Amino acid sequence: MKKLDKLIISSFIAPFILTFFVVVFILLNIQMLKYFDDLMGKGLEGTLIAKLFFYFGVVTTPTALPLAVLLAALITFGNLGEHFELTAIKSAGISLTRTLLPLFFLILILTGFAFFVNNNLVPKAALEAYSLLYDVKQKKPALDLREGTFYNGIPDISIKVNKKFPHDDAALKDIIVYDHRKHDGNKEVIIADSGRMTTILNERYLKFELFNGYNYVEGTSQEKEMTGQKGSSAESLTRSKFNKSQVVFDLSSFQMVRTDKKWFQGNRIMRNLGELDQDMDSLYREVLQQQLNYYNYKPTYFSYFNKSEPLIYPLELQEFKYYKDSLERSKYVKEVPYSEENANPKVLPVEKTENKPLKRESSSSKKPRKLERPSRIKSSIAKGKTVRERDKNKLAAIKKDNLADSIAVNSRYAKLDSVFNAAPSKEIAQNTANFARQVVSQIINSNTSIENFKKERIVFEIQWHKILASSLACVAMFMIGAPLGSIIKKGGLGVPFLVSIIFFIIYYLLSMQGEKLAKQGTIGVFAGVWSADLILFLIGLVFLRQARIDARLFDADSYMVAFDKLKKWVTARKLQTKVTT
Repeated sequence: MKKLDKLIISSFIAPFILTFFVVVFILLNIQMLKYFDDLMGKGLEGTLIAKLFFYFGVVTTPTALPLAVLLAALITFGNLGEHFELTAIKSAGISLTRTLLPLFFLILILTGFAFFVNNNLVPKAALEAYSLLYDVKQKKPALDLREGTFYNGIPDISIKVNKKFPHDDAALKDIIVYDHRKHDGNKEVIIADSGRMTTILNERYLKFELFNGYNYVEGTSQEKEMTGQKGSSAESLTRSKFNKSQVVFDLSSFQMVRTDKKWFQGNRIMRNLGELDQDMDSLYREVLQQQLNYYNYKPTYFSYFNKSEPLIYPLELQEFKYYKDSLERSKYVKEVPYSEENANPKVLPVEKTENKPLKRESSSSKKPRKLERPSRIKSSIAKGKTVRERDKNKLAAIKKDNLADSIAVNSRYAKLDSVFNAAPSKEIAQNTANFARQVVSQIINSNTSIENFKKERIVFEIQWHKILASSLACVAMFMIGAPLGSIIKKGGLGVPFLVSIIFFIIYYLLSMQGEKLAKQGTIGVFAGVWSADLILFLIGLVFLRQARIDARLFDADSYMVAFDKLKKWVTARKLQTKVTT
């Protein structure tokens, strides 16, 4: 590696690391400000908050990397241009394209790292972050007793304290405790002059030490409850005085309960490319299933319309139907274990038979038939007569039956014609209209389900492309930052930071608008997601061309010279028009 390459890379790495952590910190603060109210006042442990910040820091990495590349490239080449190092490099016969080459390969490696983070680390970190945030939101606030107000955070317990002492948080004055654990109203009340409040057993229980008070219980006594005489007599009021009493309340509801992560895994930001492919494939199959159901239910929707015509499925539905039928058939096919005999079946040999000549009987060997006797011939003639008479009787009976059937059929057709020719009644028309409305409703529901599945598939497809597009955004940002820094020739965090913010806002707005149009179906998913990268890449090529020819885009003198030329041209045109007139 040449010294020039080492100089360029070393000048880029330090600003990139610094700007990356600064950008992550800024984006993390913006992200966590949304959930500030959900985190405060709940007594969360420091390790839990640190985990939450770490996971959200990983989630913001895909957004921070392109911005860090843009800002670091601007600072690097701005410093080189400000200290006339780029001028020295060009005077040595090294072009700007050659100067950018080592950093370009470094950015390609960084793009691969960004893809690895987006595809592997970000989905897992998003799953951990949002599942933990959900549990934090569900957690109750920490125990906080205020003077003069009832605290109802403990289930079925209401506590009121009239005075707290600032030098001793555990000391309390004028305490009232309502116990509602029996769910029968305000029938158990404790009033104490003073007391102390502490938590025990790793803050799982709240312990009250009460002094100089009374315990009021309204209802039957415990002896009557034990003997089953609770409703046998009128209720009573029991008051007992105590000098010191201890009451313990369960604080298990204040502990944070972790929810199973499987309930969050279906979100698109928690899926990698392989899982997104499976999700899109399953949603596509759901759409095909809905369409196939519509074709299969057609005979029930239309009982008489085109009933004799066969159903013609589209090609994709034919393939899907064949695939489903093959899966159903595979359930009932007995699997034969693999063996060499099954792989190479033996062919049974065919038994050989000798070709023996057929023996033909000669005419001399045939025996002559014997003539029947005259008595048998007479009996057969008599039998033939009786059979013919019987057949005639059967034919006459069949003709009568056919005549009766034809008369019945004609009468049935006459009744059907009268039914069809009759005017439809109000009940028939109402039933027909109800059936038509039912068919329309079923078709609308089916189309709505198909549209919902398609929209959900578009969302997963956008996330699939977004994983790749956000990784390649590093190349687009570098193509803008490096030539622009060599044109501006200003280092530090002033002008580069301002310019990077402007281009990052442009990138963010283009990405958001493209995703919005893609979700609405106005443009394709590919165009909606990749348009921001493509536009910035083209802008970077324009800046690279201007940097190669040493264009002074941000020099005020160049614009003043151009304005003077324009002014002189306008005055010359005015003089020419006056002369001609």
